[in-house]
Amino acid sequence: MNERPNNLSTLARRHALAALVGTPLAGATFASRAQTGTQRQATPTQTLGPFYPRSASERPRQIDADLLNVEGDRVLSKGSPLYLTGRATTRSGAPVSNALIEIWQCDANAVYHHPAGGAETDRDPNFQGYGQMQTEADGAFHFRTIKPVPYPGRTPHIHVRVQAASHPAFATQLYLPGHPGNQSDFLYRRMSEAERAAVALKIEPASAPHPLARATREMARVELVIA
Repeated sequence: MNERPNNLSTLARRHALAALVGTPLAGATFASRAQTGTQRQATPTQTLGPFYPRSASERPRQIDADLLNVEGDRVLSKGSPLYLTGRATTRSGAPVSNALIEIWQCDANAVYHHPAGGAETDRDPNFQGYGQMQTEADGAFHFRTIKPVPYPGRTPHIHVRVQAASHPAFATQLYLPGHPGNQSDFLYRRMSEAERAAVALKIEPASAPHPLARATREMARVELVIA
């Protein structure tokens, strides 16, 4: 593939800086939100990363919850189709409705669909790269995407950002439990076992009746607990 600007060098600089100062990366630390009473631990936060589309010009033309290009039951996008679903809730378990959920990840060629994410000629043209939706009344959200793949310098992950009117916005990253790349990932290694469990993609055979589960073989569930 062609040379990719602003990715490996950026990650290396961040990793080196963290090693020198001996403290968590700025903007990439996990929140230490203490549990009180019967409240659950909030989902740990992580950096947005360099490839979050901060403006409309950095986003794809389509920004809906379906990141795949599917004709009938034939998936044109490269990679393993994945139905990603879950709920946004408060620490007391109440659903958070009408929250904006954004996800973004590299495609099966390990290229982010972002101006700094790699050459456009290397991108999978049938993968959207970014999507968003509002949570339903019960806090549920649904996406059709691909199972995350390794990115140079990183273990497989999906970025998520949550914006709710009554809570501060936060971002995190979702991981494949047991993936061999996790233990060498400089962000994953910083998490406790409880934090890792909170951002683990629970993969199982796709069986949901939701339209976005169509043409997928696997589904992943995750709960996003908002502080």
